[in-house]
Amino acid sequence: MAAPTRTAATAAPRRTPRGPLRGRRSRRHGSETLAAWLFLLPSLAGFLVFTAGPVIAAGVISLLDWNLFSPPRFIGLDNFARLGPDDTFWSALGNTAYFTFVSVPLTLLVSLGLALLLNQGLRRMAVFRSLLLLPYATITVAVAFVWVWLYIPHDGLINAVLGGFGIDGPAWLISDDWAMPALIVMSVWKSFGFGMVIFLAGLQAIPQQLYEAAKVDGASPWRTFREVTLPLLSPSVFFTVVTSIIGSFQVFDQALVMTDGGPGTSTTTLVMYIYRTGFENYEQGYAAAQSMVLFAFIVVITAAQFLFQRRLVHYDL
Repeated sequence: MAAPTRTAATAAPRRTPRGPLRGRRSRRHGSETLAAWLFLLPSLAGFLVFTAGPVIAAGVISLLDWNLFSPPRFIGLDNFARLGPDDTFWSALGNTAYFTFVSVPLTLLVSLGLALLLNQGLRRMAVFRSLLLLPYATITVAVAFVWVWLYIPHDGLINAVLGGFGIDGPAWLISDDWAMPALIVMSVWKSFGFGMVIFLAGLQAIPQQLYEAAKVDGASPWRTFREVTLPLLSPSVFFTVVTSIIGSFQVFDQALVMTDGGPGTSTTTLVMYIYRTGFENYEQGYAAAQSMVLFAFIVVITAAQFLFQRRLVHYDL
């Protein structure tokens, strides 16, 4: 005779802790929740005060006509309507996009190349790493002044070097065609150290057994890089791309020092135009509307990158 089987209906109900045991668990859960909130509180307060607060304030100010000296007046979406026929705004947006989509890939390539070189076990790697990181740690305004001297048409070092090869260098910062490329070169030199450190950390986290297995299988260096290094380095690449694009869309100080937005508006970036609208023309509402458009662009581009990361980024070693 077969033994009777226990069903969900006949099975004994799970015993739940009661009395003092349940009370201790509840108090421990409450203390852990309180500790978690206390640890999060500084970051949360900083986010609310310095990020969410200004964004909300900019959204409110964008609906006002306000020059800082007279009482603000509500005008609805009129500031956003002004953006359509504003040629300088669209020129600044185009310059910012040009700067971003040229400087970011160049910075990533230089950073990755130097990280691969330093990852070969060079002697005194710490010294080389510190020297290469020095431009990133230097104040941007100071670097910009040095590069202004390098770009001087007749007495600058760059045109002197080009002259040694029989090449007449252009008038870099006063040329419509060369001002933005000159600005991009300076920005790449200033920024590659950050990406280099991120990539170097990612390279050193890749298990050496994978390279040994690839070598046993007879994989070429290019195939090893393509099928081992690049996939496992993809989280570092993704992080660097996201932060670099966000930073490039906010380029301001180097353009202000080196070209002041000129010649004409060829190097006027969107943040520079927002600054001039708000603090030189005292149109706070219109500047806030431009800021909200820039914020929307950054949010959309960042969200698109996170959508594609599932296909391109590998987090499992």
